[in-house]
Amino acid sequence: MNGPSFAPVLADRRVWLFALVGAFSALTAFYAVPDGKALGIVTNAGYWCVLAAFVVFVRALWQTFRGDLAGARWRGLDWASVAVVGVGGLVLIVHESFGFKIVMDELMLVGTSMSMHFSRTVLSPDRGGDIQGAFVIFHGIMDKRQLFFPFLVSILHDLTGYRPENAFVLNGALTFVFLGLVNAAGRMLAGRMAGWLGVALFAGLPLLAQNATGGGFELLNLVMILATMLLGARFIARRDEPSFTALCYSAMLLAQVRYESAIFLLPVAAIVLWVWRREGRAILSWPVIAAPVFMIHCALHNRIFGIRSTAWQLFSKPGLSKPFSLSYVLGTGPKGTPNNLEHALGYFFGKPTDQPNSYVLSALGAVAVFFLALLVAKRLRALSAETPISVATIFFSFGFALQFGLMMCYFWGQFDDAIIRRLSLPTQLGMVVAVAAVLQQFPRPQIVKVLLAVALLGILAQGVPSMAAHAYNQEYLAGLETAWRRQFIADQPRKDYLAIDNDSILWIAHEVSATTTEAARSRRVDLVYFMRNHTFSAIYVFQRYNIDEVTGKMTVREDDELPPGYVLEPVRAERLMTLTQTRLSRLVEIREGKSVLSEPGPDHVVPKDRAEIERARQAYLETFFKRLP
Repeated sequence: MNGPSFAPVLADRRVWLFALVGAFSALTAFYAVPDGKALGIVTNAGYWCVLAAFVVFVRALWQTFRGDLAGARWRGLDWASVAVVGVGGLVLIVHESFGFKIVMDELMLVGTSMSMHFSRTVLSPDRGGDIQGAFVIFHGIMDKRQLFFPFLVSILHDLTGYRPENAFVLNGALTFVFLGLVNAAGRMLAGRMAGWLGVALFAGLPLLAQNATGGGFELLNLVMILATMLLGARFIARRDEPSFTALCYSAMLLAQVRYESAIFLLPVAAIVLWVWRREGRAILSWPVIAAPVFMIHCALHNRIFGIRSTAWQLFSKPGLSKPFSLSYVLGTGPKGTPNNLEHALGYFFGKPTDQPNSYVLSALGAVAVFFLALLVAKRLRALSAETPISVATIFFSFGFALQFGLMMCYFWGQFDDAIIRRLSLPTQLGMVVAVAAVLQQFPRPQIVKVLLAVALLGILAQGVPSMAAHAYNQEYLAGLETAWRRQFIADQPRKDYLAIDNDSILWIAHEVSATTTEAARSRRVDLVYFMRNHTFSAIYVFQRYNIDEVTGKMTVREDDELPPGYVLEPVRAERLMTLTQTRLSRLVEIREGKSVLSEPGPDHVVPKDRAEIERARQAYLETFFKRLP
């Protein structure tokens, strides 16, 4: 008797049509569109491509789950598991303040959501201002980060009105969704209490709490990774078109959360091919055949790394010239080459005061990953005898391994770095999945109960105290300064002022007129014009001062320094970190020598003729728009 074969698959015309659409999309994305037009296409079409994929995804989820939902009854729900997820989520979000934790990433994302909401374009605004009570974006740049997270935030803007805090609302909701998926995965792999164990392990992870209360895309990334794995298991079990469409579009949207998450397309492709071979037929749907078209903008978007030399941020690590290298894993390159594996161990087993880690998760995860590798090697040749969730876990274990390997080869892949810690979250998800997968081999419930007790003890002994103290946040000055400025914005009764700050996007995202310090230095004439005409109620300047530990002398940071003729009056100052002072000052006047340029000019007689007044007003508005920062 012949075994499963690919011959019927290759004979299916839809497979060749899918290959043709894929080839067309690849040629268009990588060769046909010149660099000069690539980003412009993403700017104008990116939102609509993500919207189309999202609508198809939601429709596919409804089609594949509507039967389950129709048969669901409130009394039949596992309310104990719902309570476990609810308590776990509350533990994560009550000890951290909501705010922007990784400043550049999160502000660029909320800025992109702002342009998606206001104009359906993909731009992160860098120039904007209050025009007679209405905030208008004048200019923006294409950000390198993928579009699914800002798209979801823009949906919240559409439904509730524009607020930068909608990013926190989304992540707060995703926290409970993620823990629910963790519970579901653990339950499918090793039973009800294994699901609770997974929730407990993550509830005791301060790093997850930090991201659950931030404005970044890490929670969405975890949700989509785990959702795609579970949808892979559903497709293996059902082998129908709705579950296949849901799996494929989930993988597509996952690839549009973080760049490296595209790695998980490989286990998804492996699952599809394995099922096709087992079935002896191609399971295809028309939405999936069209799917490559909706990915063209992703490839065009990634051109930004070639177009802008600064996109890789190699300047942040002087002496390194390549974004990825095997020498970064163990630091085997020239002096100064990072040893990423050592830094990973430094995060997983570092002091809780220094790192937002969990000893329980790290220890159990490390042991479980070792045994999962043995299980995968043993069962890979007999997958047909495994349950659907086990097959999906085996395939996704390769995805977790590849993602971790890529991070270890990344020039800025140091997990114990305050900015980079969040990149360890997919690895820790893989660890928790490994724990549940290995527990399948120990059917005795006492083992899970003991581990659950250990996890709860970890939450009480390490997780909650670490989250409550959040000492690991205090070393990231940019995050502290951002929270400090947001408090200043909240304290102002109106937003009719101008901010001068190198991080102008923070103010623009909060609908405050802003310009950079560099622009303020070079456009003195325009600032003088605004001050003379009282365009803004005030002009505030953000600066950071470094304090000499010997003399106590304060020196303004070079990037924040304004010319001597700019007279500042301190308004608010605070030492957020040792040997620094963060200050907001009011620009009182601009001088040139002894003369004050910003003083109002001589008295001018206002014309009485209405037509002449209107002409003067129009002339002023034209000049005003040209001079806007």
